[in-house]
Amino acid sequence: MAGHDLVVLDSYRNSSPEALSRVAALAELEPDSPRLRIVEGDIRSKNDLDRAFSSGNLKQPIDAVVHFAGLKAVGESVAKPLLYWDVNLAGSCHLLEAMRAHECRTMVFSSSATVYGFPNLVPIPETASIQPINPYGHTKAAVERVLEDVFESEPGWKIVRLRYFNPVGAHPSGLLGEDPQGLPNNLFPFISQVAVGRRQILRVYGGDWATSDGSGVRDYIHVMDLAEGHEAALTYLFKHGSQLLTLNLGSGQGYSVLEVVKAFKEASGCSIPYVTVGRRSGDAAITVADPRLAEKTLGWKTHRGLEEICRDGWAWQQRNPQGYQA
Repeated sequence: MAGHDLVVLDSYRNSSPEALSRVAALAELEPDSPRLRIVEGDIRSKNDLDRAFSSGNLKQPIDAVVHFAGLKAVGESVAKPLLYWDVNLAGSCHLLEAMRAHECRTMVFSSSATVYGFPNLVPIPETASIQPINPYGHTKAAVERVLEDVFESEPGWKIVRLRYFNPVGAHPSGLLGEDPQGLPNNLFPFISQVAVGRRQILRVYGGDWATSDGSGVRDYIHVMDLAEGHEAALTYLFKHGSQLLTLNLGSGQGYSVLEVVKAFKEASGCSIPYVTVGRRSGDAAITVADPRLAEKTLGWKTHRGLEEICRDGWAWQQRNPQGYQA
């Protein structure tokens, strides 16, 4: 928790109260500790947001918001675009209105590398064209635009937009990890569920990409490196005046889907059968970050590689074969 007291607003749409109970345990907090207050609610609800900003008669106003709330699966966004625009864009607008009403103007926003679409240059710098190719990417680009407009509309806003490149892995304790509801839309939880026996076979979308083995290449970042990136961004905003920053959070190293499958097989010792199917709408061949600006600005860079990603991801899945439901 890096010394911060937290108020968490969560609808539990794609999550579980058990995850937050485990966060409290890892932070060695007593039950009902005022350092971690949990408000069950929806980012699109003004009443729920007001409850979060005034949770438990806080001794002091909320200083900053780390905005993770949203839906994040590319495939699902193609099938359900209206849902993604409602949750991701409308929800963000309601959150900004609540922040202004409660005089909080510091935000770290979880954006995405999907805003770059089919990149013209790899590794991708923050100056690359914004040209999303799926509804999820469009919603993230739209929120980024809203944040820029809000920043320019009135003084005092301090905002960092963090563009993620494929967060994966789990907490090294095995207590916290990704537990998607239903069929996973992302590669890594699908691989781990096949390895543990929850799924029979992995689908690899596209075997004819212009890559070394025909499968898509992505920049995978360990969730612990990602968490440290948020801590660094928040610390930076607290130390500096009003500004709007945009930073890539990635490793700068790309791995193909088949390379990830091989690495996870080695980490788990389990067979991971897969079948190659057609390309998925809204995917790009290669997405790899140029993370140098984040290192220069925040003093942050990744420290964990694919081996640690697979090791920690397997520790989570092995300890929690049915996710948080058990």
